[in-house]
Amino acid sequence: MFWTIPTIMTWTRIVAIPLIVGVFYTPMAPELQNLIATVMFVLFAATDWLDGFLARKLNQTSSFGAFLDPVADKFLVCASLLVLVHLQRADVFVALIIIGREIAISALREWMAQIGAAKSVAVHMLGKLKTTVQMVAIPFLLFDGRLFGLIDAGVWGTWLIWLAAVLTVWSMVYYLQKAVPEIRARVKK
Repeated sequence: MFWTIPTIMTWTRIVAIPLIVGVFYTPMAPELQNLIATVMFVLFAATDWLDGFLARKLNQTSSFGAFLDPVADKFLVCASLLVLVHLQRADVFVALIIIGREIAISALREWMAQIGAAKSVAVHMLGKLKTTVQMVAIPFLLFDGRLFGLIDAGVWGTWLIWLAAVLTVWSMVYYLQKAVPEIRARVKK
């Protein structure tokens, strides 16, 4: 099912990337750029939960949707991280950790699926927690101002993105530990 409501919502996360990046190239005040990019990111990121909910509710789940959903999430997060590094709001080391893990685990999952061991690297709560922390950190860093006059979004975003980096490494180690027995079994054959 290529054009279901949930799949279209997933596509919007991919379409959002040039829109979010483009905001920072418009002739607006930086505070307005930050606000617009933050609102866009939050709205598009919310489609991640909503498309999955609707796919189940409307019985419109598909293998294509299951493939596209994590790809859209990874594109949105990676593009946002690159923007934040460019704006000097996120450390390049954090971006390398997060983006590198996404590439490594995606490749691992693909390989494990090819050898019939996809369940050993199925999504775990640790990976979901990592994603949640990233999805909270990124809007804070995009906003980079005071929320409600009280919360320094830049400081909170920095702490959260470093926490996301730690969770990223932790979840990668977890998935690799789950895959090692399968890899050893395949190598021995």
